[in-house]
Amino acid sequence: MPHPTEEIAGDERGTLLLFVEDQRQAIRRAAEGLTPEQAASRPTASELSLSGLVKHAAEVELNWLRMAQCRPNEHRRAPETWLEGFHLAEDESLDSALAFWDGVKKETADFVASVPTLDQSFPLPKAPWFPDAEVSVRWMLLHLVREFARHAGHADILRESIDGTKAMG
Repeated sequence: MPHPTEEIAGDERGTLLLFVEDQRQAIRRAAEGLTPEQAASRPTASELSLSGLVKHAAEVELNWLRMAQCRPNEHRRAPETWLEGFHLAEDESLDSALAFWDGVKKETADFVASVPTLDQSFPLPKAPWFPDAEVSVRWMLLHLVREFARHAGHADILRESIDGTKAMG
């Protein structure tokens, strides 16, 4: 199966969505074929698990989407509980996190298709690591590529630590 970025996207929106999808798939591929116990395991010195990374990535994407839509995020965590986003709750599974992410992915694609221009902007959240500024939908998509690529690297290390499977193998 070709990687999403091997396809021809056509225009800027399609290209950006293709690169976001490529990094989403890198995280998802790392979790393929694992038992729920393996996916929830933390085989390295970090607190990260593959199922937790999937949940986190889905929640991060939804958070950015809601900011771009200027809507409240129904899944936003309080700052003191943000680490919970890296762990599955008792009623969650890798499958449910993947299904949730599928829904977010569709919402993101629909939103990007609906905006009149990728230059449409929205304010950044108040945080020490962000300037007091507005960013564009284009910026958000590039930020998602960066965020997911960082976590795809984490996912590769976790998977290799679990069973020796390598991302580029």
